[in-house]
This record gives sequence, C-alpha cells and structure tokens, in this order.
Amino acid sequence: MDLRGRAFPSVYRLRVLLMLFYTMARITAEQEVENLSGLSTNPEKDIFVVRENGTTCLMAEFAAKFIVPYDVWASNYVDLITEQADISLTRGAEVKGRCGHNESELQVFWVDRAYALKMLFVKESHNASKGPEATWRLSKVQFVYDSSEKTHFKDAVSAGKHTANSHRLSALVTPAGKSYECQAQQSISLASSDPQKTVTMILSAVHIQPFDIISDFVFSEEHKCPVDEREQLEETLPLILGLILGLVIVVTLAIYHIHHKMTANQVHIPRDRSQYKHMG
Repeated sequence: MDLRGRAFPSVYRLRVLLMLFYTMARITAEQEVENLSGLSTNPEKDIFVVRENGTTCLMAEFAAKFIVPYDVWASNYVDLITEQADISLTRGAEVKGRCGHNESELQVFWVDRAYALKMLFVKESHNASKGPEATWRLSKVQFVYDSSEKTHFKDAVSAGKHTANSHRLSALVTPAGKSYECQAQQSISLASSDPQKTVTMILSAVHIQPFDIISDFVFSEEHKCPVDEREQLEETLPLILGLILGLVIVVTLAIYHIHHKMTANQVHIPRDRSQYKHMG
C-alpha cells in the first residue's frame, strides 16, 4: 500500500509534466513564424512563412489593401458623410500562424495592432467522376480595424475597433499538393460590425500554399488563376498566329519555287500546228 501510494503521485506528476510539455510544444510551433517581406522586390508585397518542427508548413506571398468606409460629421454637424480609408498591409508586420492536416491559419498584425488580418484555409475531399479529389481553399477572412487610428481615419464617428468578416467564402480553390498563384487583383467583400458598412479586401501578386509543402521554403507546382491564364493566352496568341502565318508563307514560297523549277525544265510543245514542220 505504501509503495502504491508513493507511485501514484509520481505517475500523476509525470502526466502533468507531459501535458505541460505538449502545451508548450504547441505554443512554440504556433509562434515559429517568419516575416520575409524584405526579400521581395515588390515593396507592396509581403512574404510570410509558418514553420513547425523545423519544416515549412505554410507560405504566403501577397499584397493586400483594404477599402474601409466610415462616417464623419458634415460641416453642419447634423448630417453624416461617408469617407473612405485605404489601408495597406505594411512591411514589418507581426505574424502568427498554425498548421494542421485539414486546417491552417495565418494572422498578421500591423500599426501597433490597430489592424489585424486572419486568413483560414481548409482542405477538403470531394467525389468526382474520376474518383475522390482533394482541394484546399480560403474559407474565411477576418479583418479587425481601429477607426480611432489617426493615420487612415480622420474624425470618424463612433471611432473604435470594428470587425469585418467574410460570409460563406470559397476563394483561391486549388488542387491539393499545389500552390495558388495569381498576379491579377481579386476582391473579397467583408461585412463590418460598423452598421451598414462593407469592407473590400483587394489581393494581388498572390502566391500561397497552406498545405503539403514538400521542400523547405519552396512552393509546389503552381495552379494559376483563370484571369492569369487568360491574360497569358492573350499575350501568346499573337505570337502563335504570327508563327503560323510565317510558316504558311515559307511553305507557299517553297511550293512556288519547286513548281517553277519543274515547269522550267519541261519541253514546251507549240500550240500552233504550223510550227511542227520546223521541229525535228
């Protein structure tokens, strides 16, 4: 009895230590993030990396801007006028993130946490004609902003923190194992807690992969957005048509040259029968 009584506290303490270690390991993994925006040649683009257990599990490159409407008093101090704040995601932002098998998250804070962006990614399986297919997508965006911040907001009515959320979002849909790339601008509407206000999030120069990264700090094969593919086709189509036209001209000239050479070597028979007496 005495030995068992002594063993129980030891086992209990061991379990508590293991739980603390597990909790600390998760916290450490969530904080293992890097802001590599200084490596970008585009001053408006940010680069964020989330790593767990020494391995890259989420990479994101993009430029983000938020169009935020807010109310100010008119000169008569009776009517309200709606102004607009253009808020860009700046370099040197604070970053947090976490990775999971089917769910990953990126959080970015800037201007002393006056602004915060949260992006949630999910990976799902679907039944297709060829069998099960897995894709990932951006399923939720949350933007928190403080309209009392004086750099972007001027004398806002009801100044304070507001939260803008996406609704039933399904964006950046990409086959599992690939990264999403899109240079074109994309807009996402967010419903704000500020009554009757809609915040617009504008993304551009996007390259994101929240799951299944094989090589450290290296994106997997790109899945390009339809807009980029169409623009690329529009750029290459004139070149293709020019090559085809050039090939047709070369073939036509070659056929003409061969035909001319063959007809030049043939004996011409006079059509006037009176000329036959001079032949032979």
